[in-house]
Amino acid sequence: MPAPSRALLVRIAGHVQGVSFRVWTQREAQRLGLRGWVRNERDGSVNALISGPDEAVASMLDAFWQGPRGADVRSVVPEPADPSGVPAGFDITG
Repeated sequence: MPAPSRALLVRIAGHVQGVSFRVWTQREAQRLGLRGWVRNERDGSVNALISGPDEAVASMLDAFWQGPRGADVRSVVPEPADPSGVPAGFDITG
């Protein structure tokens, strides 16, 4: 039986731009077998759509709190998302 999966739209705030957060997120997501995307937002935050098995999604949520070297994560806010529009891989979209 396949592992249960879910999709979340996650807003990560703090000092998360200018520290390679998007590249780090893509690498971590691919390592965990997640699909989705990550992008910088105008307000200085980063948004990520992550989709995959519950355990991998939970691991990524924990990893967001650490981030790459130089990041200072202040908040990680996940919201349920529609899994139907999730890309096949994991992309940096902006």
